[in-house]
Amino acid sequence: MDTISLVFKTMEAQDKPLKAGEIAEIAGIDKVEVDKAIKKLKKDEKIHSPKVCYYAVKK
Repeated sequence: MDTISLVFKTMEAQDKPLKAGEIAEIAGIDKVEVDKAIKKLKKDEKIHSPKVCYYAVKK
């Protein structure tokens, strides 16, 4: 599974907005990779930021 899919699935499994560091810890990947994936997911409008530095899947 690629990093973007892993980040998305990790966010989808949680019931609350998460910080990039929390996503990295849960998924077991480097935060830098999570930041790159978040940037791509935001560009593709699959996730949003309900508050500063927190990210959640768009429903």
